Amino acid sequence: MDKKNALRAGTITAGTTLMMLLLSSPALALTRDDGDDPGPGLSVAQTVGLFVATPVGLFLLIVGLVMVLDKSKKQS
Repeated sequence: MDKKNALRAGTITAGTTLMMLLLSSPALALTRDDGDDPGPGLSVAQTVGLFVATPVGLFLLIVGLVMVLDKSKKQS
C-alpha cells in the first residue's frame, strides 16, 4: 500500500509541475517597457564578487564574531 501511495503522490506532483510549466506565460524580458533604462552589465569579476565573495565574506565575519563573543564555558 505504501508504494501505491508514493506512486500516486509522485504522479500528481509531476503532473502539477508539468502543467504549471506549460501554462505559465513567458517573462517577455526582451520587450522594453516605458521608462526602462538598464545600466551597463556586470563583468565576470564583479558578478563573482557580488554573488559569491560577498556572501562568503559576510558568513565568515558572522562566524568569527560568534566565536569571539561566545561567553559559554569551555568543555575540557
